[in-house]
Amino acid sequence: MGLGTAEDTATEGAPVLVVQHLSKSFVTKKGAPALLALDDVSLAAHRGRVTGLVGADGAGKTTLIRTAAGLLAPTGGTVTVLGLDTFRDAIEIQRQVGYMPQKFGLYQDLSVAENMTLYAELQGVPMAQRPERFQKLLRMTDLTAFTRRRAGALSGGMKQKLGLACALIKSPRMLLLDEPTVGVDPVSRRELWKIVYELVEKEGIGVLLSTAYLDEAERCHHVVLLHDGKKLDEGPPRKFKDQIRGRVALVTPPAQIKPRQIQNRLAGRKGIVDATIRSGRVRVVMAQEGVQSLARAMPDAWQPTIQEAAPQFEDAFMALIPHREGHFQIASRSTAGPGADQDEVVVRTRDLQKWFGDFEAVKHLSFEVRRGEIFGLLGPNGAGKSTTFRMLCGLLSASGGEIQVAGHDLRRAGARARARLGYMAQQFSLYGQLSVAENLTFYGRAYGLANSRLQERLAWADAEFDLARWRNTPAGQLPGGYKQRLAMAAALLHEPDIIFLDEPTSGVDPLARREFWLRINGFAEQGVTVVVTTHFMEESEYCDRMLIMSQGASLAMGTPAEIRELARTPERPDPTIEDAFVALALGEVAPRGRATDAGKAGPP
Repeated sequence: MGLGTAEDTATEGAPVLVVQHLSKSFVTKKGAPALLALDDVSLAAHRGRVTGLVGADGAGKTTLIRTAAGLLAPTGGTVTVLGLDTFRDAIEIQRQVGYMPQKFGLYQDLSVAENMTLYAELQGVPMAQRPERFQKLLRMTDLTAFTRRRAGALSGGMKQKLGLACALIKSPRMLLLDEPTVGVDPVSRRELWKIVYELVEKEGIGVLLSTAYLDEAERCHHVVLLHDGKKLDEGPPRKFKDQIRGRVALVTPPAQIKPRQIQNRLAGRKGIVDATIRSGRVRVVMAQEGVQSLARAMPDAWQPTIQEAAPQFEDAFMALIPHREGHFQIASRSTAGPGADQDEVVVRTRDLQKWFGDFEAVKHLSFEVRRGEIFGLLGPNGAGKSTTFRMLCGLLSASGGEIQVAGHDLRRAGARARARLGYMAQQFSLYGQLSVAENLTFYGRAYGLANSRLQERLAWADAEFDLARWRNTPAGQLPGGYKQRLAMAAALLHEPDIIFLDEPTSGVDPLARREFWLRINGFAEQGVTVVVTTHFMEESEYCDRMLIMSQGASLAMGTPAEIRELARTPERPDPTIEDAFVALALGEVAPRGRATDAGKAGPP
């Protein structure tokens, strides 16, 4: 089976997890009503099969997995794992089950080998069994050459693989994985899935995992869809796709029209469930059959090509999940707009370098970004993207080369440049002990907002990011997706001219990702410049241009169409950005980072 789609006909083994009428409530504040995280949920996971949990932020996925791991007691109903009750037999379950939370507890100052030894001690693995077990896990995770490296010095993908190895130290009979591939590049994602299926096929264990990547749901044998704590539906991926057959279309724009113009035109229209950009086209999911009805929603001058498409699981997900009412109202801006000079270079690097001791993290990087452009920085974990970002924002000094942002040399006038920037870090960096409202107020005042203007922007953040119901919740207690929303709201409070977004949608559900990109598109149309990194390769289609990095250097730069073209072969006539990314990262395509013009290119 490998990395492909799980076959619906796979043999179903004995149940390893049985959830019956599970409910779970949390008391968030004294005197406040309890938050119902799970409401009468029933499901089962079986030996030798991968069962996937999918749903929007706050659906209850993490709560269900933590309950199955014996870390939370049910408010109502029962959960049994390997025939053991999670309330009465939690300790025994934890001895027999491998559990990997979203943020696995690695010890950053310990080496790979020391982390594995520590978890072997904690799980009571006999000394005689450890050498063989360690060797197998290191070989499986491709970490054999890194046993002496500190966990804190590993790339994101390598940390995830080490976390998985530690969860597997004691040959578990079942594996619980809570979004194991969030923040991991496509190459590492494929490697993690290969490990999971090797365990399922060779050792017959049962796996329950949650995921924010809906293409991964198609690799599961069985999928359970949760929303607001309730089970909406379940079954093999094929069942979900069959439900919307005839309701999916691909809209190919003519040469003079950008795909995001068509997306903006269709998103939110009556009868349109979803509109998103894929490989230079707009993929549309409709409420009813009849793809040719889309032509009536387009201006006559556009004349796009419209054709029916085979449904994917993500299409079915978007059709089943209730959408929030309303669209984004992006405030008018006085500092930028369509009348601004669209050819103005607002970000420029020349031979940019960054050394950490004797390690060169960024190697002679050169590129330009113009006003109103969406510019993507892509690359595997450890490629140097976040280091580059931090230098562009003035948070990290450059070791060599030139760097200009908003007309200022960051090496001499960083404070003036930073006043015009918005920055969202890859890791959640707000104050976890402060409430949502307190964080936003603090950042608003730090950006110089006060009185009625501050209150206006706080109300905007509450409405645009659906934060009102969480405003009194400590930021550290928010679901992962809402932490990202809060971080982005804080970065945009002062309406910056240039926005730096480092993995802005990591850990965020597909509905929220679409909301983010519609907002980003709106800012770009008003002349705001956006520089973004992402591990969701389909999101790079929203970029006007992108730079793909590896080991601190440029591999390729160009429009999405130019990048896709790098991976075109007779066997792969219609490649995706992910195909090109993987081919470049694995050395299957020759680097072209310096062969492409660093200036502004055509539309995506």
